[in-house]
Amino acid sequence: MNDYYLLGRSGLRVSRLALGTMNFGTGGFHAAYGKTEAEAEPIFRRYLEAGGNFIDTADFYTAGESETILGRLIASAGVRDKLVLTSKFTNTTDPADPNASGNGRKHMIRSVEASLRRLGTDHLDLYLLHTWDRITPVEEVVRTFDDLVRAGKIRYAGLSDVPAWYAARAQSFAEAHALTPMINLQLPYSLIARDIEPEFVPMAQSLGMGITAWSPIGGGLLTGKYRRGADGLTGAGRFTTEGGGQVPVDDRDWHVIEELERVAADLGRSMAQVAINWVATQPAVGSVIIGASSPEQLDGNLAALDLEIPPEARRRLDQAGSRPHRSVYSMFTPEYQSWVVSPGLGIGDKPAGYAPPTWNGAPVG
Repeated sequence: MNDYYLLGRSGLRVSRLALGTMNFGTGGFHAAYGKTEAEAEPIFRRYLEAGGNFIDTADFYTAGESETILGRLIASAGVRDKLVLTSKFTNTTDPADPNASGNGRKHMIRSVEASLRRLGTDHLDLYLLHTWDRITPVEEVVRTFDDLVRAGKIRYAGLSDVPAWYAARAQSFAEAHALTPMINLQLPYSLIARDIEPEFVPMAQSLGMGITAWSPIGGGLLTGKYRRGADGLTGAGRFTTEGGGQVPVDDRDWHVIEELERVAADLGRSMAQVAINWVATQPAVGSVIIGASSPEQLDGNLAALDLEIPPEARRRLDQAGSRPHRSVYSMFTPEYQSWVVSPGLGIGDKPAGYAPPTWNGAPVG
C-alpha cells in the first residue's frame, strides 16, 4: 500500500485505505466491541508496516480513549510527522453543558484543544465537523476552521455526515471569502448504502472535496458472516450480540449480499475485499476507512487493493445494488438526458484523455 493520492483539491497525500480507530478503547458508546491498548497496538503497527499513513479518530470514540491510545501508540512508534492524523468534533463531551456539543465556535475550539492534549500533538492534519447539528450557522463553522488553520492547530478542514447543500454552502462561502476550504467529505458508502450517489458524489467532484467512505462493508453485512434467519440476522457479530442492535436488512440487501458472494467466489477473494475494492474505485472516493479487530483481519482488508474487479463482475455488483433514481434525480441520468435533453446526439463535457492522470512515482500496476 505504497500509492498515495491527493485528498480533494489539496496537496495532502493520503493512503487509499485509512485506518479507522473507533474500536480503540473500551469506554463509552463503542465499549461493546472496543479493544484495549495492548490489542490495538499490533493493528496500528501492521497498518504502518503496510505503508498506510491516514489515521481517523474522533473525540467521541470510546469516550476519548481512542485519541489517548493513539497518542501513546504514535509517540511509541515515533511516526507523528509521517501520519495524516484526523479527528472530529460535534458529539457531546458533557451532557450537562449545552456548549459542550454541537458545531459552535466555543465547542470547536475547546474540542480541538482537548483532542490535541489526548493525542499528544500540537496540530491535527485534518479536522472534521463530525455531524451537522442543524442550528449552527455554516459561516461560523467555516470561519472557525480558518482561525484554527491560521493558529497552526489544524492543517486542513473537512466535513462528515452533513447534507449536500450544507457542504456546498460551506465550500462556496470559503471560496468567496478566501477562507480555508473543505477538502474532505466523510460519508457512509457501500454496495448496500448508495444513497450518496445522486447528490454528494457530483457535488464533491465539482467543489473539490475528496470523499472518505466509512462502513464500506456495511457494518459487517458484506463479509458473509451474517445469514438470513427466520427472525432476522444469524451469525456471530456485533449485530447479533446482546446490546449490539439488529439492523433492518431487506430483500434488496440480501440480493446484493448474495451477488457479492458469487462475484467473490469467481474472483477467489473474500467478500470483504471485493466490497472494499468496489468502494475504493468509485467516483469521487479519495480513501476508504477500514477497521479491524485483529492484525489478521486488517491484512485481509488491506489486500482489497490487490485486485481489479473485471468489468462484467462490476456490472453485476452495480446492478445488484442499484435503486431507481427518485424524484428530480431521475432527470439527471444518462437515459433521461439522451431521451429528452439531447435525443440522437452524443454530447459530453470533455473528450477521453482531455485530462490524463498525473502520476509522480513508479508506474502504477
